[in-house]
Amino acid sequence: MKKYLNEKLEAALKLLGYFGSAALTFEHPKNPEHGDFTTNIAMMISKQLKKNPRQVASEIINALNVDSSFVDKIDIAGPGFLNFHFTPKFFSYRLHEILKAGGEYGRVRLGEGKKTQVEFVSANPTGLLHLGHGRQAAIGDTISNILTWAGYRVTREYYFNNAGRQMRMLADSVYARYMQIFDESFPMPEDGYMGGYIKEIAQKIFNEKKDSLKGVEDKTYFKEYAEAFLFKKIKETLNKIGVKFDVFFNEDSLYSSGAINEVIEEFRKKGLAYDLDGAVWFKTTALGLDQDRVIVKSTGEPTYRLPDIAYHRNKFMRGFELIVDIFGSDHVATVPDVLAGIKALGYDQSKVRVLIHQFVTLTRGGEQVKMSKRTADVVTLDDLIEEVGKDVVRYFLVMRSVSSHLEFDLELAKEQSDKNPVYYLQYAHARIASILRFAESEGADVTGSPDLSLLQHESEVSLMKMLIDFPNVILLCAVMLEPHHLCDYLHDVATEFHQFYHHCRVVTENKEVSKARLALSLATKTVLANGLGILGITAPEKM
Repeated sequence: MKKYLNEKLEAALKLLGYFGSAALTFEHPKNPEHGDFTTNIAMMISKQLKKNPRQVASEIINALNVDSSFVDKIDIAGPGFLNFHFTPKFFSYRLHEILKAGGEYGRVRLGEGKKTQVEFVSANPTGLLHLGHGRQAAIGDTISNILTWAGYRVTREYYFNNAGRQMRMLADSVYARYMQIFDESFPMPEDGYMGGYIKEIAQKIFNEKKDSLKGVEDKTYFKEYAEAFLFKKIKETLNKIGVKFDVFFNEDSLYSSGAINEVIEEFRKKGLAYDLDGAVWFKTTALGLDQDRVIVKSTGEPTYRLPDIAYHRNKFMRGFELIVDIFGSDHVATVPDVLAGIKALGYDQSKVRVLIHQFVTLTRGGEQVKMSKRTADVVTLDDLIEEVGKDVVRYFLVMRSVSSHLEFDLELAKEQSDKNPVYYLQYAHARIASILRFAESEGADVTGSPDLSLLQHESEVSLMKMLIDFPNVILLCAVMLEPHHLCDYLHDVATEFHQFYHHCRVVTENKEVSKARLALSLATKTVLANGLGILGITAPEKM
């Protein structure tokens, strides 16, 4: 509907000489009596035209060339809103499009094949994935799906570092647990990793090597063994929730390739790097930030900002036209520095979209809980998947705005009723599948060409309106990079279907009416299946 209206209004505004004065926007009126869509374009351009907005609205209506079989009427409301009322024929026509498109319905061409990278999770191989990583995984994978549906060419990328202090601490921690097999009093390193997985790795090394590594000074074997073990675990965990990456990018390659030094030299050439107190500083004050930042410490070790800037430079060098970074809230302070670095290197920072997600807390009965079995005080993603299942984990972790704190209610997550939003959606899909099976068993025609003009009941029309809005929801999610809008929409679709099912018997003695209502049911099933697929959730045929 929006596309049709947009084309017609653009033509009318060009005819009047008003095109380009303001951006066209459409909304659903809160009151259904005010039509199917409304726009404030007349009010937006009236001040510039020095005309009464209602007069401008009237001029636009007179210039509009719309198909009367699609648009029933256009009226002016309030100070100059244009309200559009569509005919049942229009909704029938669009319903035919849904049935024809099937599993492809909802795809849009916003991206036009734009080469896009989505980076998410990016945990170093020093431990098991926890709940925060889980939220990143669900958000990142769902956004990747949405962008793909919106016409972008998406690469999913995982950035990690298998060098530096954290990895040395991992090796020291595993070694200490290995030595404790021989001597329980052997001390753990200060700030060492205390999780149960460290003991598990140490025991595996002992099982393979026995005492041959006892007392060794070079802990490279412990580091490499632990890294391989943990990366295998990380990939297995991600696979459990259907997340697979196209690229695993190692931070260490930025050093070995010379990319880190190249960035420093570029900054020096531009007068944006200088030496002070043995350290190298990035002159971010020249780029509008409040103070300069250290990028190489006096010890010679780069700060986290420098490899991050080099990594984003690498992304641009690989030709990505849209770069989406998904970080936890602990990264919020570093983002301006990295974007400033990208801009200083001559790249368009507007091509980088940074999403900062907030924390997740687990609750049961209103009380915060910890349910880890193998780590010190960290909730593992594996534990959560085992507790409530993959579908619930994915849905619950994206059903709220990325920028909102998320409370994961375990009791609700395990509820097998309409209270659980995942169950609610999956049950709606399964119910439709059951209706279609019943219709076939009764000899009803579920594949023929239905007369959709027979769908006149208020609940039928309301459901059709909801279904044809699916591509607009994909557009909204792709532009905003907010998957929760899709969750809200699918919940509304399920609710509208239940209302339709309550008021309109699907399989009736009237074969033509049955055929039309079965087509509407099939279209609803299609939208639910496509939407659930984008969310990475199964659409069951039976429950």
